[in-house]
Amino acid sequence: MEIVINKVIKTYGNTNVVNIDLLKIKSGELIGIVGNNGAGKTTLFRLILDLVKPNHGEIKSGDFVVSKSEAWKKYTAAFLDKYFLIDFLTPEEYFQFIGKLYGLNEEEVHDRLKMYERFMNNEILNQNKYIRQFSTGNKQKIGIIGSLIVKPEILILDEPFNYLDPTSQNLIKKILKDFNEKYSSTVLISSHNLNHLTDTCSRIILMEKSKIIKDISEHDDAFKVLENYFA
Repeated sequence: MEIVINKVIKTYGNTNVVNIDLLKIKSGELIGIVGNNGAGKTTLFRLILDLVKPNHGEIKSGDFVVSKSEAWKKYTAAFLDKYFLIDFLTPEEYFQFIGKLYGLNEEEVHDRLKMYERFMNNEILNQNKYIRQFSTGNKQKIGIIGSLIVKPEILILDEPFNYLDPTSQNLIKKILKDFNEKYSSTVLISSHNLNHLTDTCSRIILMEKSKIIKDISEHDDAFKVLENYFA
């Protein structure tokens, strides 16, 4: 599913947080967004998800302007931070709740969770705990898995490698690449870790102070370009 960001400006006070003239994300791309703190990465994701409104311009998801329709929500899933979780539920209840929103029955959710057993590492299901009682890393896993089990056409993850141990970081890289290839989903992730992004993504958008500075394709030496920039 294609995303088009056209002449979008988001301002807080007198400061532009996002200022993008045109960005086209083709259907099926796996894109990384990178930039220093305050570059506008998370705000860009929030604009795409209609969690905040642009001061100017529009964002289209498929055939829909996100601020004027809710149809795009049927094929979009995201996990940006802990506030996307419902922490008074158990993981099982949370996954079933998410599944129901997307029209999945209990058995379908159960079957899809099996795909992520290794990632969960026997630490998520059957723990008799509420989400609020889990470690930050396991909360991160719960949020990511909740967005994956619905098999969205558009998947957005903000800093998915945060709080995960090295084994889980490597697993989620493989999971995201396999997910993108298997379902031809459009996947957008952000990260401060240049290695993780270049290992995972075929295209990387570099943002700085609200604007896109570089658009790096798989044909470029992405890590070297980014390393030189941040050096």
